[in-house]
Amino acid sequence: MAHISKPNYNDALRMRVKRIAGQVEAIDKALADQATCGDLLHQVAGVRGAVNGLMDEIFEAHLREHVARPGLSDAERAEGADELAAVIRRYAKSGR
Repeated sequence: MAHISKPNYNDALRMRVKRIAGQVEAIDKALADQATCGDLLHQVAGVRGAVNGLMDEIFEAHLREHVARPGLSDAERAEGADELAAVIRRYAKSGR
């Protein structure tokens, strides 16, 4: 996905990933500190929401760049759609 490597967009995505990594580290620390189940569930829900937000962002970028962008050939558009279909199938299995 060449559009993902655009400097500003890539930087923004990487910052989101770093925030998610920080949230995961906080869960690890909470487990080590024997936090309550309620606290852990809130933290895990926060990570899940953050990952879903990242997924949505990349999903939309892919859709706009590899399926809906004017000038794509039929083959390019079909390839982009096939990639999205595969991701949607996998994502749906994960029980969002």
